[in-house]
Amino acid sequence: MRKMRTIFSEFWNEVDRRLWMIGLFLSLASVALIYSSTHQSPNPAEQDLYLKQLFWILLGLVAFWVVYTLPFRFFEAFAYLFYAITILALIGVFFLGSTRLGATRWYALGPLNLQPSELAKIATVFALARFLAYSSKYEANHAKRLLPALLLVSVPTLLILRQPDLGTSLVFFALFMAMLFWSSIPTVYLLFIVSPVLSLLAALHWISWGLFFVLLLVVLYLVRPGGLFTTAVTTVNLLAGMVMPLVWNRLHDYQKLRILIFLDPNRDPRGAGYQIIQSKIAVGSGGLFGKGYMSGSQTKLAFLPEQHTDFIFSVVGEEFGFLGVLVLLLLFGYLIFRGIDYAHKARNTFASFTALGITSVFVFQVLVNIGMTIGLMPVTGLPLPLLSYGGTSMITSWIMLGILAGIGRRRQEY
Repeated sequence: MRKMRTIFSEFWNEVDRRLWMIGLFLSLASVALIYSSTHQSPNPAEQDLYLKQLFWILLGLVAFWVVYTLPFRFFEAFAYLFYAITILALIGVFFLGSTRLGATRWYALGPLNLQPSELAKIATVFALARFLAYSSKYEANHAKRLLPALLLVSVPTLLILRQPDLGTSLVFFALFMAMLFWSSIPTVYLLFIVSPVLSLLAALHWISWGLFFVLLLVVLYLVRPGGLFTTAVTTVNLLAGMVMPLVWNRLHDYQKLRILIFLDPNRDPRGAGYQIIQSKIAVGSGGLFGKGYMSGSQTKLAFLPEQHTDFIFSVVGEEFGFLGVLVLLLLFGYLIFRGIDYAHKARNTFASFTALGITSVFVFQVLVNIGMTIGLMPVTGLPLPLLSYGGTSMITSWIMLGILAGIGRRRQEY
């Protein structure tokens, strides 16, 4: 018992207490919000979800302590091994995973479900951080640095798209762009990297695509990044514009519908647009102070499906109003600030890239999830870190917090 007290005392004296306590507060708030949104559910299985969330939080706290206490050199040394294991797990899910609602994303482990794509986020950050840290002898925009980095991100992204899980796959693109930016790549090269996606969107109409392509050629002429790079960017953008009809036809029906409903939720107000409309009503009806805990009509009467998972933010908005939402945003803002601060102050390059990559995952998921619930983003199924119901998501969030806290603890180490 005395040894346990000593260990806890050392942990408490060294850890970033604000980071840890904010994470714990958000996690416990998720239990209260899940209980509020499911305790009157007609499905008995949903009424106990808050207890399962408590179990996931306990596992998350253990995971936090483990990654926090491990020497950070351990993650640097085994970064590629972690990456390889998660790639194998992503491949294996197609053969051994369970399928729900047309998607094969989970390993069923008795009553538990493991989603390897969540852990792949961390492994990809480690692998990309190690590569960028060890390839600093090349210019940030050199092909020998860009292409391998792109390959590291593309493999898990394509495997997750195949599940299919468009929302999670976008996280990898976001962390890739953020970590490239942190490597001091010129901003215009980030524009060139993202240009094929813009070309796909512009190709919805031939006039918009023509204007976009002319603008791209003008920028390439002014920047003159080199013949090989110019040829590659031009070719990829041409192909992106030409294959847009093929890409659209290859999308699953629910993915097409999500895009169309995002553009016009009233297109199908009682079907695919129902979630967005009800979510906006819930958030807007909270007013300044909210309707009170467990008193939200949208929540209480179950007008909003999946409110304990992807749409947990709408429960906050309805029950606690603008002030509750503001507090939530400030808490997430502090976590993000600490992550960027640790990335800036870390003397170890690998640790700096890792902190920035982890932080970018938090930023992207918070922005997309909240944007989704208020109709500013398409419905992608991304959970709100530390708040949405989900075992692997909760544990992954605590692992990421543990990594950030560990970097903060050892930020003076090379």
